[in-house]
Amino acid sequence: MATTNTADIVAFRKAPLTGAQRAKAYRERKKSRVNTRVSTPVCDPKPVTPVTPPKPVTPVTPVTASRTVTASRPSIGQMILIGTAFALAAVGVTMNGWYAHTLGSSQIAGWVFAAIGVAADAMALAIPTCATLKWQARQRGTALAAWALQLLVFVFTFSAGIGFASVNISDVTADRANRVTPVVTVAQDALRDAVTARNLECKSGTGRFCREREATVVERQNALNAAMASVSQAADPQVEAARRIVVWLSFGALRPSGDDFAQLRLILLALLPQLGGFLLMISRRQ
Repeated sequence: MATTNTADIVAFRKAPLTGAQRAKAYRERKKSRVNTRVSTPVCDPKPVTPVTPPKPVTPVTPVTASRTVTASRPSIGQMILIGTAFALAAVGVTMNGWYAHTLGSSQIAGWVFAAIGVAADAMALAIPTCATLKWQARQRGTALAAWALQLLVFVFTFSAGIGFASVNISDVTADRANRVTPVVTVAQDALRDAVTARNLECKSGTGRFCREREATVVERQNALNAAMASVSQAADPQVEAARRIVVWLSFGALRPSGDDFAQLRLILLALLPQLGGFLLMISRRQ
């Protein structure tokens, strides 16, 4: 038989508590519960990791595929071309302005024609570069229109240059060809004496001596023509020298005339002053 605990039996059989005792017991239990809650932590605190402030973010510049163009100074060749372009433009303006002025029937008309010539040369200088820029910018229609306008302006300025060069060359050549040299003077005096002798001899009729005087006059006239021809050739020695050089270099296979070289020189004199715009286009930096 199991042994019964005497203390349990005594506690079981204890008399019931009064109201004051129950209130006191309730206060003691409440006080003990508060003390237990303060002394015993509810949970173990976790270690707090210090928060590091965020570092400033440097903005990243996107890399593009375009090339970086570094500005550089123009080279000596470019500067020479630019200077030559403006020099040729000044020559072309002077040539075309002067020749256009000579076409006017009055001073006002002459200055109007001169203004047209100057404007045409200014356009011929600027259009090639502008047309190239338009083409590179893929503005094809504008570029083609600019080149068409350049062709029209080029024909106008080229024809004006031909007029200027031909007028001045012909005037200078005529003045040189009409000059009187000692050889021409001697030939003229000999012809004059032959004409006088023929007139005296042929006054009484046509005879043997009259025919001899006629032959002498023809001979002296040919001598005068030859002297004047040599003076005329000396009036434009460049053409004659160029013709002889070509004959010598080709061993006689090519025999151009003086007129061929005269025409070639005329074309070059009229063409070169109109190339300023193209030189300016070539010298432009990329």
